[in-house]
Amino acid sequence: MTVKTDQKKWDFSGLHALIFNCTLKRSPEVSNTQGLIDASQDLMEKHGVHVEVIRAIDHDIATGVYPDMREKGWKTDGWPEIYKKVQKADILIIAGPIWLGDNSSVTKRIIERLYGNSGELNANGQYAYYGKVGGCLITGNEDGIKHCSQNILYSLQHIGYAIPPQADAGWVGEAGPGPSYLDEGSGGPENDFTNRNTTFMTWNLMHFAKMLKDAGGVPAYGNQRSKWDAGARFDYENPEYR
Repeated sequence: MTVKTDQKKWDFSGLHALIFNCTLKRSPEVSNTQGLIDASQDLMEKHGVHVEVIRAIDHDIATGVYPDMREKGWKTDGWPEIYKKVQKADILIIAGPIWLGDNSSVTKRIIERLYGNSGELNANGQYAYYGKVGGCLITGNEDGIKHCSQNILYSLQHIGYAIPPQADAGWVGEAGPGPSYLDEGSGGPENDFTNRNTTFMTWNLMHFAKMLKDAGGVPAYGNQRSKWDAGARFDYENPEYR
């Protein structure tokens, strides 16, 4: 039995979500990761969230950990323009495939570039990603969902994103070579475990993003880099000098 949601009650219009598809395949090649992204995107859009998906490999994103790698000798760098969309997004999802049991090189590059901007401050003097929420989606036909997820979610929280409960979902086929998520007969789109986790992840991201936005972000006390640099210590005392 399908229980219909009260869509008027759960209105998340005003929220923006950005999803990075970190497939190694350039458009228009079919991306299995995109297949799982579509499920989450559809659910968010049903409830008013504005969603944008960026297939990172289609963009000329330089390698590095600085906001603009053109200042470090690269001729081109598409990241500064993409970062404007990161700044606007209340929800960030990093989605990608598993290769050799780990995240793709494109996933790693996106995390490194996010890290490159993590020292910037918001209007409250906090790190730039405070008040935003993050999650991840993983696809593949080999083991590694939990390993890939923990790397992404740790990285996101470390730079300031809030991570809701059940903020990851994924699908993998049988161990060893086999069908990918969108391949005929893979069972991926019908997999109840994956569909449940994708649904829970999506709702938790929307709930947390709205709670944070309605509250004006994370309270700006005890976590302001600008005030720490100015000498504030927010009640901290070194036990050795008490």
